[in-house]
Amino acid sequence: MADVTYPLYRPRRRRFRIRIGNRPRLIAICALCLALVAGTIALLHRQPAPDPARSLANAKQTLAAGNYSAARNNALTASRSTPQRADAEAVLARAYLELGDGGAAEAALIRARDAGMSADRLHPLQAHARLLQGDPDGALAEAAKAASPDADYAMRVRALALAAKGNVFGAQALLQGVLEQAPRDAAAWTTLGRIRFDAGDIGGAADAATHAATLAPGEPAALVLEGEVVRSRYGLAAALPWFDAALKRDAYYPPALIDQAATFGDLGRNTDMLASARALMAARPGDRYALYFQAVLAARAGRLDLSRSLLSLTGDRADFLPGAILLGGAIDYAQGKDEQAIGKWRRLQQMQPLNIGIRRLLASALLRSGDAAGAREMLRPIVLRGDADAYSLRLAARAFEAGGDRAAAALYLDRASAGGSGAAPIFASADEIGTLQAGAAQAPGDPTYAIGIMRGLIDRGDTAGAIANARSLVAASPGAPAAQLALGDALVAAGRYADAVAPYARAADLSFDEPTMLRLVDADGRAGHAGNAAATLALYLAQNPQSVTARRLLGHLQVVGGQFDAAIETLETVRGTVGQRDVALLADLAVAYAGAGDGDVARRYAATAYALAPMSAGVADAYAVALVAAGDTDGARQLIAKATALAPKDPAVAAHRRQIGG
Repeated sequence: MADVTYPLYRPRRRRFRIRIGNRPRLIAICALCLALVAGTIALLHRQPAPDPARSLANAKQTLAAGNYSAARNNALTASRSTPQRADAEAVLARAYLELGDGGAAEAALIRARDAGMSADRLHPLQAHARLLQGDPDGALAEAAKAASPDADYAMRVRALALAAKGNVFGAQALLQGVLEQAPRDAAAWTTLGRIRFDAGDIGGAADAATHAATLAPGEPAALVLEGEVVRSRYGLAAALPWFDAALKRDAYYPPALIDQAATFGDLGRNTDMLASARALMAARPGDRYALYFQAVLAARAGRLDLSRSLLSLTGDRADFLPGAILLGGAIDYAQGKDEQAIGKWRRLQQMQPLNIGIRRLLASALLRSGDAAGAREMLRPIVLRGDADAYSLRLAARAFEAGGDRAAAALYLDRASAGGSGAAPIFASADEIGTLQAGAAQAPGDPTYAIGIMRGLIDRGDTAGAIANARSLVAASPGAPAAQLALGDALVAAGRYADAVAPYARAADLSFDEPTMLRLVDADGRAGHAGNAAATLALYLAQNPQSVTARRLLGHLQVVGGQFDAAIETLETVRGTVGQRDVALLADLAVAYAGAGDGDVARRYAATAYALAPMSAGVADAYAVALVAAGDTDGARQLIAKATALAPKDPAVAAHRRQIGG
């Protein structure tokens, strides 16, 4: 019988029910579907295999554009895709050389040669790689083999190698020969500027850097050189735009990152310094500068163990950085490891024999270790000066007392209490004039001997001979700030402060560092040019806001100028940094608070200073001023009488005595 369909009957739809027993199978099906979808998407978006030719073209393009990090990455891609591509390895070597990695460059050159590239084409690159690895003799040997098409490149490497061996004049002569034939060779100008800068010829370096930056405005090496010159001449903050410009061309260019991090650190911009250090570590893992910068930041945060660990990661490489040696010794000294601190600081003192700060540190460590005689010998060049600081004098007194010479100890304590009152002479030469003249005859172009002779003449009292010697040095090296400073120092030794202003100003235009600034401010002040001195100091502080010495000097000038509220703000900031043991600082604070009408605070600062240096005329004078502000006129008269007895010809003391009376 045929099936009959009833019109009023509709079959119900069966509900789809998931049984517990079928759920794992459903989950597996869904997972499989998702995997198929993901695989399809991946296939659709999969990047094609890198084209070796395209990668090599990109490497050459980015190398020419000055983006050396990108050139290295592109060349690596090309080299890995086709390991036998000799030209890719050669481009890779060029990128490594521009980034300063001589070892990696030499490895790439070996692969290029093994891949069939002619060794004649590789000699200049090989010379550069040898030089970066600290082998100037090997660099000269390789550069001598270069063929004529690469002669200019080889000549630049030869010049750098000669400079590394100490023949700066020969190096400059080679480059000047290149520039006579090709005056628009930006690389030659950059190399010449680098050699001049490293030799201390800031004026000559500035001229070469300007040529290089003009001819190759996007070249990172030229931009970094210009930044270093600007930092030397105009200050820290002024240099940062040049380093930024180099990093815009290559965000991981190590020389720019190193200079940027160091500049941030000197400016006190710790967060920015850390960012630059991390970028440097990303560019060159394990870089010694990056580790040093992070160690400095750890030490600033009080994490000495972390700082020591970071320094230890550099191995012996930290010895090439004076700052790292100083930091390592400071960590040892803070943790009571005196012998280790002495070893580090002694190396640094031998590198910088005229550095007063390192002499003080080393003397303190020697004294604490029980070597009083060594401490006395280290302090001797400082305490023989009429302007020796109170800390050095007290340290010398402790050293003499430890050696049983109480009379000498008492003498130095008396000098520390009285405060420095003598002139500020330059360091005397440690060698005899005859020895220095013999050395100068053997090395007529070396300014070291000329400066040594000048110092020896001053020490012997022959200021006229010293001035003549210094003028000859300036004529030979007009762009060297050291020569200008030598002339200024010779004129100051003769008491000709007004005449010394000009060479000091020229030196400041070439290298506006703290010692030069202090010389110029002092000479202007002694010559009666207070406004010029203040302007110089303000300019320096604008570029170096973290300088405690400059802020301390600014506070003193504000006190002298009657700007008491501003002086209090400046000097209190300094006191928060250096503490409560700086007698001159406390005396200035006392006068500033007295001038601002706060006699009670002025008296407290003056009393603290007087307890530290009761025989100082300046401190007694400041105490008298503070007591007047506090309403104790009788006490003020007693102290101003003492100050007058200690310094009868001091005009400031005489003026205060007339005001106080008695």
